[in-house]
Formats: sequence, C-alpha cells, structure tokens
Amino acid sequence: MLTSMSMSLDIGTRVRAARRDRGLTQDELADQVGVSRSAVAQWETGRSGQVTGNLSRIADVLEVSVEYLMYGDDKRAAAEVRQGDELALLRLYRECSADDRQMLLRTARRLARN
Repeated sequence: MLTSMSMSLDIGTRVRAARRDRGLTQDELADQVGVSRSAVAQWETGRSGQVTGNLSRIADVLEVSVEYLMYGDDKRAAAEVRQGDELALLRLYRECSADDRQMLLRTARRLARN
C-alpha cells in the first residue's frame, strides 16, 4: 500500500528529474509555477502535501502530463521527447520556417544513415 509520504516522494523525484531535463533551477520552476523556491525543494524531497494542488501548473511548466508526475506512467510517453538534447532540437525545429524544417529533416536522415 502506498502511503501519502511515499507518493509525494515519488512525485517529487519525477518533478526534480523533469525540472533538470528542462534545464531549470528550483528558482526558475518556482517563478513559473508561482510558488517559493522552498516549496519546490519540499516537493522534490516529498516533504509537502501541497504538490498535488499545483500538479497542473507544474506539469504545464515542465511539459509533462499530470499522469506522468503522479504515477510515472504516461500513455503519450512514446510519442514525447524525454531527453534534454531531444527537447532542444524539437524546440529549434519548431522555430524554423517550413523550408528550413525540410532541410533539417533531410540532414537528419542523411546523418542517421551514416
């Protein structure tokens, strides 16, 4: 049986991992969610029950689903980017024009064959 403390710790572990994957500090996450840095530190160590009240905002900022934060299981996970470098490439791709996107895809396909 999962206790509230163990569930908070698991959520906190996933919050910390997602925050680090996105290259955010605790201060930056706190600012974007609208809480104090100490609240983020408490979430990440499982010492605060307030994490569940903020899950939607945390998930939005970290670009993960609430399901992932709660259970570590995200039905969209296979289709989503997980690593920081992949996320950076995806963001850069999205900023490109349609022509540049096609050039990037051709280059990536050529590189993948080598």
